[in-house]
Amino acid sequence: MSIIPERPEPLLRLDEVAAALEELRTHVATEEPLPAVLQRLAETAVKGTTDADAVSVTVLAADGPETQATTDPEMADIDRVQYSAESGPALHAATTRQPVRSVVDDDEKRWPEFVRAARSAGIRAYLSMPLLLEAEEELVGALNVYSRTASAFDPFDETLMRLFTNTASAAISNARRWHHARDRVRHLEVALTSRAEIDQAKGVLMAVHGIGPDDAFARLVEQSQQQNRKLREVARELLESVRNR
Repeated sequence: MSIIPERPEPLLRLDEVAAALEELRTHVATEEPLPAVLQRLAETAVKGTTDADAVSVTVLAADGPETQATTDPEMADIDRVQYSAESGPALHAATTRQPVRSVVDDDEKRWPEFVRAARSAGIRAYLSMPLLLEAEEELVGALNVYSRTASAFDPFDETLMRLFTNTASAAISNARRWHHARDRVRHLEVALTSRAEIDQAKGVLMAVHGIGPDDAFARLVEQSQQQNRKLREVARELLESVRNR
């Protein structure tokens, strides 16, 4: 009976990441909001990375960096320490667009606040990868992988996670497109509703005052400017006053 040789350890790790990527592609819907995509990204990454105990996702928001997804709330605390100190591997990876892989004890001088927080949580090693949207070359933030094993990550893990983040960028792009499309639809719905209300208000003024559509619209605009209110609000108030009579 032939014996099937065991797959080399690097290939096993490659299998884990390939399986994680397939899960990400299978479960991330194009109509899934960005926070849900980032959370799924974190959960998939922790499954697909050997010795990973937790994963968080740092996003460079308009009002500063924030952790928008994590598999362990304690890691969000470590991230917040970095944000407050304005230094740490997550921010370094995000701002330099380069991976950061190290043992926590080696960075006490470089990032003392981060090291104290990591030690307190039992974290011994980390790997932070920049998250980029490839087509737009837009920087999203960083994917942060934490481990309680000092020897957790090596250059091969870094290469695998680079492939992972490249694939994940497509899911993030889809989520953003869905979000923007949803906002456009909402704005269009508001605009159509406003137009209908303004037309109805014009009709009321035309019937009450015996004036034409242009004069009715001018009266609405004049009232809007005098009250410093949006035209649709003035129109809606007029319609409500008529209904309540």
